[in-house]
Amino acid sequence: MKRFVSSLLCGVLCLYAAYAQEYEPYIPEEQMPDIVQCIPAPPTRKSAEFKYDVIRYKWGKRQRKDPARLEMAVRDAIWCLDTTIVIMEEPFGLKISKEDTPAIYEVLTRGITTIENIRYKPKAHYFRIRPFAYYKEHSIFPQDDEWLATEGSYPSGHTIRAWACALLMAEINPSCAEAVFARAWASGESRVISGCHWQSDVDASRPVASIGHARLQTSPEFRAQMALAQEEFRRLVSPDQGGREHFVKITDVVPDVILEIRYYSTHNFVGRRIDGYLAPTALLTRQAADSLKAVSDDVMRLGYRLKIYDAYRPQCAVDHFVRWATDVADTTMRRYFYPDVDKSRLFELDYIYEKSGHTRGSTVDLTLFDMAIEKDVDMGGTFDWFGEESHPDYTGITPEQYANRMILRDAMLRHGFKPLDSEWWHFTLKNEPFPYTYFTFPVW
Repeated sequence: MKRFVSSLLCGVLCLYAAYAQEYEPYIPEEQMPDIVQCIPAPPTRKSAEFKYDVIRYKWGKRQRKDPARLEMAVRDAIWCLDTTIVIMEEPFGLKISKEDTPAIYEVLTRGITTIENIRYKPKAHYFRIRPFAYYKEHSIFPQDDEWLATEGSYPSGHTIRAWACALLMAEINPSCAEAVFARAWASGESRVISGCHWQSDVDASRPVASIGHARLQTSPEFRAQMALAQEEFRRLVSPDQGGREHFVKITDVVPDVILEIRYYSTHNFVGRRIDGYLAPTALLTRQAADSLKAVSDDVMRLGYRLKIYDAYRPQCAVDHFVRWATDVADTTMRRYFYPDVDKSRLFELDYIYEKSGHTRGSTVDLTLFDMAIEKDVDMGGTFDWFGEESHPDYTGITPEQYANRMILRDAMLRHGFKPLDSEWWHFTLKNEPFPYTYFTFPVW
């Protein structure tokens, strides 16, 4: 509850500060497409589309009962470009600031401003009543309901802003497209949950942002600035940065592996994409990758493929784990990964360290995939489970599950890897080439 209140207070403060934020658009508002001429009018009250709006409004009210989703909706409502960028930089994969990434920051702030300015005309033209006002109820921001009711609901400015941000970020870093659009989609859903917009407002807003983005491409100034932003991004994730030249993509050496990079996704013990993972790929030192190829050839003859959860892990990712572990109030993923562990004891119990062997580049987390049944092999426990069940020699599993662990373990040991006594999935090359070096370049 404290985290929720803090987010709400931050939102209110930033909301007022936002009025001082002004960024010069690349194209004046009057030269942007007239959205009234581009999209249909909002649904009438007796239409089937409006009935669906009503269904979704009720759905949104139910979502408010989930504290985590409500907190996201509150954060997504902050009308502050810097906050939008902070929210979206996580799936983008790179921290963005005016000081450290000036070209990216400028193209985002000015590009979003250009795109979102097209909302004014349709909002004024249709002046659609907001859901909370229609039902004479409160939104999740009752203190703002009065002035929110003075602005039309169609289309949603917040959704346009989030979608515009995703469009621009995907243009800078195409590999992040799936992640940024998924987060922008959720931001639009937040507007339904808040009670401030109908579903049809949100649905119309995404093509509106795309129309604005298409017009933006005609600006020579924007195109020049976008090229600078793309170059800045490439430079910051350069393959030659800090030892990257000693690493290879596992799939280039072991084409038969399956990648399920958990720290690029939100399906991990933190519940968010981890810092430093800019793409859903896996890197290892050349020596470790060559040895893994021999392992893959071995298990393929037995009817298995290797599935990789993680390999090289940049130091900034380890730092992210440490920050998460010190925030004992953040237990979003506890039921899935550490239901029986007191989070305040993660360091004491050796679940989280300030340094990781993964960062030296020759450690890999993996399992087996059964090609006959097209499923992961049953290892009697899940990846990244905090508990003794993850120990390779844990006896509380079935003989078949234990045998499966040994198939993986034996194959890894035969080809020069050593196991970890607390994680059945974790192996490090015995003769790792960089035993004392902790690399910092991102996964890219």
